Amino acid sequence: MPSDSPRAVVPLTPTGQPAPTQSFYEAVGGEDAFDRLVTAFYAQVAEDPVMRPMYPEEDLRPAARRLKMFLEQYWGGPHTYSEERGHPRLRMRHAPFTIGEVERDAWLKCMRTAMDEVALAPEYDRVMWEYMERAADFMRNA
Repeated sequence: MPSDSPRAVVPLTPTGQPAPTQSFYEAVGGEDAFDRLVTAFYAQVAEDPVMRPMYPEEDLRPAARRLKMFLEQYWGGPHTYSEERGHPRLRMRHAPFTIGEVERDAWLKCMRTAMDEVALAPEYDRVMWEYMERAADFMRNA
């Protein structure tokens, strides 16, 4: 008697072996892709009149490292962020900063420019951009 429960479909190689699975992190280019994204993002932040004042450190490299670690972990890469900093607690960590529509929009503008520079494949770009929009909205506190 056939089961009514759904079964997971495992992709197979031409030889019938299970195909290796790949995380989003790996699919978009791993550490190199996230390094390029974060570098491009912080190049925008450094010049943005709304965003730059939100980063009190003169050197943006520590902030860039934290964002890179977070994004890598979120998208299936190394768990360095949690190992070094614990749970992300994004809203708590950003609470000292006033984040309204103007700040959200400035962050998204910087991120969109960075994502365009990295030029992920359209299907990956769409998924990542949808996340960035949700995350930016989630961070609003004003």
